[in-house]
Amino acid sequence: MELIFLALLVFLMALALGSGFPVAFALPGSAIVTVAVAALCGYVATGNPDAYFSHGGPWQWLSAGVTNLRGVYWEVERDTLIAIPLFIFMGIMLQRSKIAEDLLVTMAQLFGPVPGGLGISVVFVGALLAATTGIVGATVVAMGLISLPAMLRNNYSKSLATGTIAASGTLGQIIPPSIVLIILADQLASAVDQAGTARKALHKASTGELSMPSSFGVVSTSAGEMFLGALIPGLLLVAIYMAFILIYALINPKVAPAVHGGTFDKAFFAKLALALFPPLGLIFLVLGSILAGIATVNQAGAIGAVGAIMMAGYRLKDGSKDAYAPVVLGLASLIGIMAVLLIFQPNVKAIHTTQDALGIFLGVVATLGLIIAIGWSSWRAFKIENTLQEVMIETAKTTSLVFIILLGAAMLTAAFRAFGGEELVRDFLNGLPGGFWMKFVIVMAVIFILGFFLDFIEIAVVVVPIVAPILLADPSANITAVWLGVMIGLNIQTSFLTPPFGFALFYLRGVAPPIVKTLDMYKGVIAFISLQLIALVVVGLYPPLVNYLPNRASLTSETAPPPRNPRLDYCVDKYIHDQFLTKGAAINSAIAEARQLNLDYLPDRLKTGLAQSFDAAEQAPVLMTQAWEADDRINAAIVDYMPVQERVRRIEANIREEDEEIDDLKITIGRMRSEDQAEARQRLEARVADLEVDRERLAAEIPADWKEIYAAFKALLKEETVLSGKFRRAAGDGYKPVAEVVAILQDNAAYADLQADLMQIQSGLATADAADLVSSIEDLSSRASEVEGASDISSGLSRVRRSLRNDTPDFEKATEDMAALVADYQAQLDWRNQAEVNLLPTLERYEATIRGTLGIREQRRFDDEQALFVAACQSDHRDVSHYF
Repeated sequence: MELIFLALLVFLMALALGSGFPVAFALPGSAIVTVAVAALCGYVATGNPDAYFSHGGPWQWLSAGVTNLRGVYWEVERDTLIAIPLFIFMGIMLQRSKIAEDLLVTMAQLFGPVPGGLGISVVFVGALLAATTGIVGATVVAMGLISLPAMLRNNYSKSLATGTIAASGTLGQIIPPSIVLIILADQLASAVDQAGTARKALHKASTGELSMPSSFGVVSTSAGEMFLGALIPGLLLVAIYMAFILIYALINPKVAPAVHGGTFDKAFFAKLALALFPPLGLIFLVLGSILAGIATVNQAGAIGAVGAIMMAGYRLKDGSKDAYAPVVLGLASLIGIMAVLLIFQPNVKAIHTTQDALGIFLGVVATLGLIIAIGWSSWRAFKIENTLQEVMIETAKTTSLVFIILLGAAMLTAAFRAFGGEELVRDFLNGLPGGFWMKFVIVMAVIFILGFFLDFIEIAVVVVPIVAPILLADPSANITAVWLGVMIGLNIQTSFLTPPFGFALFYLRGVAPPIVKTLDMYKGVIAFISLQLIALVVVGLYPPLVNYLPNRASLTSETAPPPRNPRLDYCVDKYIHDQFLTKGAAINSAIAEARQLNLDYLPDRLKTGLAQSFDAAEQAPVLMTQAWEADDRINAAIVDYMPVQERVRRIEANIREEDEEIDDLKITIGRMRSEDQAEARQRLEARVADLEVDRERLAAEIPADWKEIYAAFKALLKEETVLSGKFRRAAGDGYKPVAEVVAILQDNAAYADLQADLMQIQSGLATADAADLVSSIEDLSSRASEVEGASDISSGLSRVRRSLRNDTPDFEKATEDMAALVADYQAQLDWRNQAEVNLLPTLERYEATIRGTLGIREQRRFDDEQALFVAACQSDHRDVSHYF
């Protein structure tokens, strides 16, 4: 019966959307009606309103959507969606203030003499507007009103002209900042949690191990990472559009002739600079602040909104003498704030000098100047043509629409799960032959087809929560959430172009002249839909186009994970392996040189540690080679092992499903004790018997030698794991003692500076007051704790201090302890000075030579070369299913 109500849910949703019912009410309405009907039928037929739900009851599922939405979007930590109204405001403000119009007209004149130049200018401007607005409707309407008449006047093909404008207007869905990417990032954050739980359960069921290595976990994503991941694919799509128009125009000049006219004089280039540089500056501030890690997505959205107001402030007063006064004041104030931060480092709580007070004063003046500039621009936008009020009303409408759809989609998804839809989709996808890629292709095809009928928000918030956990949980591709999000974003972008409900076509139809037929638009977008699919295939086949920038930003940031992070083990080992292949001779030579050093005058601990580190350093490359050879043996065995494993794991998954159904039925049977339920109990018992027979049949399909095959392959995995662990331990043992000795000897000057204070305290024991001595000892102990290798001095000073802190200070014991401490200090100073001359230069060279290989995991963070290598390595998807 659950399937009947699931079909009813889908039918009601399709009927409501197809009849033109507002989507914001169609989604929750179909969910509420279906849940209510199922509860009523269950109550009438069985007396139990929960009877026709896969689990739970109607009240639980009716409130689940609202509860989930509140739990997700009202959490303080998850404020990503705040960026949506900010970016919407920025886009509408730039469109209403005619900044986009200036850009289009100027770019059309610049590119006009090139074959297909008007079309290329539309794509270029579409990309710029996408990076500043991200609002499809505003972009398509603006370009349709301005560019389409010019293209038609210059004998452009109607289909090419309309296709170019419609496709360029949709670039805002993939080029950041994009509302689609923000919503996808938010949806994928929840999907990652579900996928991580599912993968852990799969690992436990497959291997019997209680915990899964963290390196096999599903990596989450954020809006900032989605922006980084979508940047290169977005630019790739722009390049494909431009190349297509140029090549098409060269092959058939009649469809997109060059436009000659206008003069490229100083006045034109001044106009070009004024039209181009402000939007580029805004893009730099918004995207640059995110990419550089200076601002979060929300903060960048606020920067964009303020920047749009400032730009509107001078554009709306175009022609007036004081048109640029607010912008000049704002820029001067920003420069002043930056200068104050660089020169004074102001801190209100730490004003000690006149210079500190001057820095605070100048900072306050510059900040007030910026506030005045923003208020001045806002007042202009408010007074001139009522622009600010209209923009805010449009922003409120669009934002409300987005959030109402999110609420409705949460309720629809809850109802879909109530009738077992999620399990049905998961079983269908997991049952497909061909593994992950077959599932992925099917999902992408479904999203593409849904794009003919649904808007991007409905697809993002209804489909993604259902299919994303299934795709992310599959270890055979081990894809990243950011790659999946960008792939879905590229696919969703086609929904704006695909007839009959492509919204970009509707927007363009509303502003196109009657001479342009709807059929011309349909013909025009076919080529661009094909280009989008080509870009989708390219990005799908080459994941680093998406993954590299987020990885690079993460590994080069101030909060980068350390090289010791287990998620990075494979790529760090690969980097070390490559370094040994290219610099192995230099490393071995450095080890041989270090072995020639005379270590006899070092303390036993350091001497033994260094000697053992040289042995470990020589052994590490051997262990590394053995580990990679073991990895090669695994890769060779995978060819025969994986087909058997995939077959067995599929059978075992079916058996687990049978077991779950049998257990549920047995629980139900146990509760049916009355005589009037005897017939129903017999039916359920017969069903259990059939399931048990089916389970035995499935178990018989597992190859008889599977246990031996699995044990042999698991032995290979264990061998590689053990050898890799031995190599990493040897590498650490080979580096840490050397780094310790080098750090000690490099701190010799600071160690020598302790001598005078030690002598002063020793001489003061005969005459000074105990309290004064304790204070001096504490100060010296604090200094000694900051000196490498001076822990013995700190410990000795602590013993002296304890003798003096008693109610009756024991000066005799303190003097005895101090004498021993001074003797130990002098002995250490002697070997330190000798080692600084005879050992330090060679050990420094040796440490620098092995730091990037044996010592890489002892670093706090990667250097630039290491970070870029690991980022590139992490950007490819690595199949880890053989560990499951």
